[in-house]
Amino acid sequence: MGEEMVSLIRACAVVPAALGYCYVLPFWTSIGRRRLLAVLPVVVLFAVLPLSFRTIHLRGISAFFLSWLATFKLLLFSLGRGPLSPTGPIPPSSFLTFLAVAALPIKVRRKQPPPQPQPPRARGAPRPLLTLLGFAAKGFLLAFIVSVYPHRRRLHRGLVLGLYCVHMYLSLDMVLAAAAAAGRALLPAGTELAPQFAAPYLSSSLQDFWGRRWNLMVSDILRSAVYAPVRAAWGSTTGVMAAFLVSGLMHEIMFYYLTMKPPTGEVGFFFALHGACMAAEITAKRWWARRGMGGPLNLAVAAPLTIGFLVATGIWLFFPQITRSGAEEAVVSEAEALVGLLWGAGGRAR
Repeated sequence: MGEEMVSLIRACAVVPAALGYCYVLPFWTSIGRRRLLAVLPVVVLFAVLPLSFRTIHLRGISAFFLSWLATFKLLLFSLGRGPLSPTGPIPPSSFLTFLAVAALPIKVRRKQPPPQPQPPRARGAPRPLLTLLGFAAKGFLLAFIVSVYPHRRRLHRGLVLGLYCVHMYLSLDMVLAAAAAAGRALLPAGTELAPQFAAPYLSSSLQDFWGRRWNLMVSDILRSAVYAPVRAAWGSTTGVMAAFLVSGLMHEIMFYYLTMKPPTGEVGFFFALHGACMAAEITAKRWWARRGMGGPLNLAVAAPLTIGFLVATGIWLFFPQITRSGAEEAVVSEAEALVGLLWGAGGRAR
């Protein structure tokens, strides 16, 4: 643990320094090849930095934040596009804003006109309170799932993998929420952030799940970096497939950071399959709409079908690489240790 703290402190010092260098690039480099070449050393640094961590959780989180999202943002920045561009729709107004947007999985939302005031009776609980309660509920559910893991050998394998699906969602949701809280501390007061998840369990289709509900920070960066330029050149279907293929490639890289084993291609095929299915789904919807045939499925039917397909293909293609590599045991062990540490801290606080 001591080595991990040293690595974490080192990363917390190196990342702002590297992004400070990127922040001043517009003063002496122009958009295009020169800025891209100037950014490449930071891209390499962000690819190597997660390898300094020994625990899977810190290695995976830092790889996701830096090696994927921050790298894509910097590459867009070198081309004068994306959330870091001085000419973008919401340009960073200070280095702290630049640092928060670059290093964290957040997206600054455009300012909206103030809503009409509600009558007192129509108001519910304050939003911060609801957010805190939701975070606590997810934390307790995650702790319950982790408490089941010591008995997982006696459970059906499909049930265990289903628990892993819920574990992955809850962990990612809570990590991104914590990152958003850190981002708000760096951003100017009153800055609004876009949501990172939008109740993915209510998805009515693959398009709804991947495009509007699941891990929206990844959806947004892929939309800007891959889908939009490919769509402009070759059409929306090709844009969808390109975005999923790039997502599959990046997930293979993320799995390398998690397992430290060579990629197997299974995760890449998972995203290629979902890209093809989503492209077919969009084409079918357009075909039906042109002929006035039917409407969307009822959510009570569509949501279980969508989530069922996601879970089934995830069990088939997404999790085997984790389970075969031995990373499964390490993730479970680290999760149990973290929950035990938190419970112990809570007991001492009482």
